[in-house]
Amino acid sequence: MPMTLEQWYRQMPIVTRSYLTLSFLTTAGCALELISPFSVYYNSHLIFRKYQLWRLFTNFFFFGSLGMDFVFHMFFLSRYCRLLEEGTFRGRSADFFTMLVFGGCLLSFAAPFVNIQFLGSSLTFMMVYVWGRRNSYVNMSFLGLFSFTAPYLPWVLLIFSVMLGSSPVVDLLGMGAGHAYYFLEDVYPTMTNRRILRTPRALKWAF
Repeated sequence: MPMTLEQWYRQMPIVTRSYLTLSFLTTAGCALELISPFSVYYNSHLIFRKYQLWRLFTNFFFFGSLGMDFVFHMFFLSRYCRLLEEGTFRGRSADFFTMLVFGGCLLSFAAPFVNIQFLGSSLTFMMVYVWGRRNSYVNMSFLGLFSFTAPYLPWVLLIFSVMLGSSPVVDLLGMGAGHAYYFLEDVYPTMTNRRILRTPRALKWAF
């Protein structure tokens, strides 16, 4: 019996399901004019001078108008977010959430310097990058035209995005955040036998 949409949704791990839900509700709410994109975008002046702290989080949940670009981003978000949480983070959703918080902090710090107001796409690209590095022997194909291994997936998507006329800055930010996390979590500990990134005990208890 084929899986229903409800079953597919309920089988998602908690962090993936929560992020996908908030992204859909925020983007749909803006499309239906229930909320305004101007009330959720990242603006350092409004955040730190006017104390509109919700913007630190809400800017990660807006993915533009409800069109093919939105469907494309939701597909990649649900796929690679879930693959990570069910793969190398299986049984460690608190650690996965910590990864997203780490990436979100890096992206939020960089956003004012590159004039980006919505960072959800960059965070999604970060997840694609980390998944690719942790699944280095997985073979993939792009539109059936050529094959490559998973670590090259972010670069293939970046080139494709540029060919469609998009700015590479958003994707490069995500790749930078992903590489920073991969280095500190997977490379640095093997070099020094020390870990810098640690999930707080309270967060593990909450999950």
